[in-house]
Amino acid sequence: MSISPVLFPLNINTVPVLPEQIFLPEAYRLPEGNLRGPIAELHPRVVFIEVTNRCNLLCETCPRTYFNREPLKSLTFDEFVTIAEQFPEMQRALLHGIGEPLLNRELPEIIRYLKGRKVEVIINSNGTLLTPEWQEKLILSGLDEYRCSIDGAKDETYARIRGANLLPKLRKGLEGLIRTKARMAMDTPRISIWCVASQENLRELPDLVRLAARLGVPEVYVQRMVYFAAVPDEQYGMARDEMAIFGKDDYEEKVMEECAELSVTLGIDFRASGARDPLNSLAAARPADFAPWRACLRPWTTAYVTANGNCLPCCISPFATNDYESLILGNLLERPFPEIWNAPRYQKFRADLFSPHPNKACASCGVYWSL
Repeated sequence: MSISPVLFPLNINTVPVLPEQIFLPEAYRLPEGNLRGPIAELHPRVVFIEVTNRCNLLCETCPRTYFNREPLKSLTFDEFVTIAEQFPEMQRALLHGIGEPLLNRELPEIIRYLKGRKVEVIINSNGTLLTPEWQEKLILSGLDEYRCSIDGAKDETYARIRGANLLPKLRKGLEGLIRTKARMAMDTPRISIWCVASQENLRELPDLVRLAARLGVPEVYVQRMVYFAAVPDEQYGMARDEMAIFGKDDYEEKVMEECAELSVTLGIDFRASGARDPLNSLAAARPADFAPWRACLRPWTTAYVTANGNCLPCCISPFATNDYESLILGNLLERPFPEIWNAPRYQKFRADLFSPHPNKACASCGVYWSL
């Protein structure tokens, strides 16, 4: 099928790939000489597929707690395969989004299917459902990486952010996964802790590194909180300007430096999301005339499919704007993905990244978050 490019006033076919991509995993990169234009020459190699949009927590930093995005749904195995087979070049699958993956009972079968295609499989989970049964199922499925979200080292802090006092249960489950993996003599899944940092929990970040060392988790990642930065009246819960960290004071930098030093002492890898080191991920707001979103490669390398089949530009976008309709670039259950990938809505979304006025989600990402 031949697709004609949409005409835009800005000729972005001349925009080269920026050097930032050298820090990204290979699957997220564009080949040398591949230009970013309205048309994506390659099909995505990294695919996010929500296996469910249900969740057992009501987190104060998650839009799902406050807004109805889509009807509740968990993908059946057959529905998942129908979606996944439309991505023949997929190298990495991330089976999470707005929801808790372990609420889908068919998850182990889904993972085994992807491993049969030699796809790297990753899930991000809140860890509160990590029973001994789930521990064995995840290990035997061939899962490559288990990312556990922990937003506080103290029980009371975790409870304030996550809406339930479940940190003791989480620690027990994570420790059990590590022990079970050792008992079964398995190298996978690789286990890491991910923390959404805010003013509420930043002071506890060093304790989280210590917790990782006690549990035997080798990696800790810090993420900046994503929120509706562009529209203060639509901010919710703890996802607000006053809770964000963004190079506001020297204390934030000192915490990151302490964690970096501590990680060396304890033998923990301390990193930031988005292929950034933690200290530089705090970089202060850029001048108003600078458009950091222009460095983004996701609309050319990455796809995101919700449990209801909606195709969104990336995993960050639902957290960065309440204008959800503007993020839907097509529905994969209604139209084949190859027809969506370079359709006019996707082309316009890509082109807007090179204008002063990208989608609201992009305007927040890269300015109030980090690429």
